[in-house]
Amino acid sequence: MQKDSKIRFLALSAVIAALYAVLTWVAAAVNLAYGAVQFRFSEALTVLPALTPAAIPGLTLGCFLSNLASPLGIVDWVFGSLATLLAALGTCALKNVEIKGVPWLAPLPPVIANGVIVGFEVSCLSQSGAFSLGSFSWGAFFGGMLSVGAGELVVCYALGLPLLMALKKVMEKGKLEV
Repeated sequence: MQKDSKIRFLALSAVIAALYAVLTWVAAAVNLAYGAVQFRFSEALTVLPALTPAAIPGLTLGCFLSNLASPLGIVDWVFGSLATLLAALGTCALKNVEIKGVPWLAPLPPVIANGVIVGFEVSCLSQSGAFSLGSFSWGAFFGGMLSVGAGELVVCYALGLPLLMALKKVMEKGKLEV
């Protein structure tokens, strides 16, 4: 990788990280960013690895930074960042899969990764709100997985997929380069 492309990669990753963090904090201001029910506007950005690999570290770092404000603390720093990293890798892997010219599967890895991983995280919360593997229950896991996954599904497909389509269109016209 040439020096200019390395700088461009780092700069784009940093911009994506900042956007993710700010959008999550906006969602947190209206109680939509943390907990069993989440509608993080920032999750719309999880489609970006379909356009550029720079989004993978950018989204992961942005999630980590935004989770510094999470009431779950270090548990959310680890599990949330892991979910975002796996989701970004999955989205990147599906970047060339299109159905009738639409990348329908690109938003799916964030839905699955966050549903399963954050669902597990939520299922391990004790009555006091502390994380404990001893608090795990299958009912709480499936409930958390469904509620987190449903919020993720709405954001990723209602906001993320149109964002991806719009950015692809602009890139095809040569007006945007990532």
